[in-house]
Amino acid sequence: MIVVWINGAFGAGKTRAAGELVDLIPNSALYDPAVTGDALRDLLPGKRLAAVGDFQDLPIWRRLVVDTAAALLAEMPGTLVVPMTLLRQEYRDEIFGGLASRRIAVHHVLLDPEETILRQRIADRDDFPDDPEHATRVRRRALERVEPYRAALGWLRADAHTVDTGGLTPRETARSIAEAVRTGAAGPCDIVQTPEPKAETVAAGVLLFDEHDRFLLVDPTYKPGWEFPGGVVEAGEAPARAGVREVHEEIGLRLEGEPRLLLVDWEAPCPPGYGGLRFLFDGGLLRTEEAAELLLPGEELRGWRFVTEEEAATMLPPTRYRRLRWALRARETSTVLNLEAGVPVGRD
Repeated sequence: MIVVWINGAFGAGKTRAAGELVDLIPNSALYDPAVTGDALRDLLPGKRLAAVGDFQDLPIWRRLVVDTAAALLAEMPGTLVVPMTLLRQEYRDEIFGGLASRRIAVHHVLLDPEETILRQRIADRDDFPDDPEHATRVRRRALERVEPYRAALGWLRADAHTVDTGGLTPRETARSIAEAVRTGAAGPCDIVQTPEPKAETVAAGVLLFDEHDRFLLVDPTYKPGWEFPGGVVEAGEAPARAGVREVHEEIGLRLEGEPRLLLVDWEAPCPPGYGGLRFLFDGGLLRTEEAAELLLPGEELRGWRFVTEEEAATMLPPTRYRRLRWALRARETSTVLNLEAGVPVGRD
């Protein structure tokens, strides 16, 4: 089971190429995630929709895209062709990672005509001949999205197999995509994600500090937001040893001895998450020369950086940031804290 995700700006020819591609690939079907977005407009309260700029900003949309694609492939095993613009790298990570966790490979293709051609196509489109005012609004919105598309081209071209559709018909574009998938030129995207838990989990994170008392955060490809180095504790494994193992697997650093425990936090279940215990350890000082030798597995981590507590407030999800703040206080006072949902318990 595979997904061929056709990316590109409005006017690049995604929808028409996708329709042609279904005819070229045996056992294939078409899924347009915009249909899911339209359904959410009818299902969600107006206040919730008004709080976001686009339905892609709704976490439920991104979850439903993964769930719907997986359900369609379970019903009709083969190839699912998905024409959908994705300009935010973290959304790409979340959706592609979610599909990969279900053993569904994603072949990412970018349709990328020259901007002058793209703008001309938008100007020439007349999808609503009976409603010229609506057609004008659609063209205006499409033109407004050209700049964000241009800003995303750096990571898009590095991530996806690019097809210049400037001089191609939809059929020719589809043939180019089919050949790229068949030959491996458009190979599976290497974004991975830990399979979704089916029960409460135990996880161990490690704080590593530099000479300026900043701490290390890593940027996972498989979920939004930055994170501490660490991961899920395996069956029969001690949490401290799990933290040491995860640090080595994620950034190539071998910690000497076992890190000191700073806190244990019980994370409450929050559907679709199951919650569980979260350990956070003090991994000690990471010198400049050691940091220069850190190695990142490209399929799991996009980057790393040392940050201050203030900087972390804009990088970590709220629950993780509360855990960090108490971990830093525990480190300052050489204590161990017991938290529930980020709040200390059992203290006077």
